[in-house]
Amino acid sequence: KSGAWYSYNGERVGQGRENAKVFLKENPDITAEIESKIREHYNLTQSATADSTAANDEEAFMLDFE
Repeated sequence: KSGAWYSYNGERVGQGRENAKVFLKENPDITAEIESKIREHYNLTQSATADSTAANDEEAFMLDFE
């Protein structure tokens, strides 16, 4: 039994959510690449998300600790 693995571009980045989060924190270049692709896919620009980011910072902070 291998468990739940997160992968990106065919590379396993972590077994389980927490290990995947650690991988992304330790690899900011890959994190930036993923974020860029997500923004492009959903047609988000940096300025369009900047306004909503400030409003959602507290909510995002709380979600990390749930």
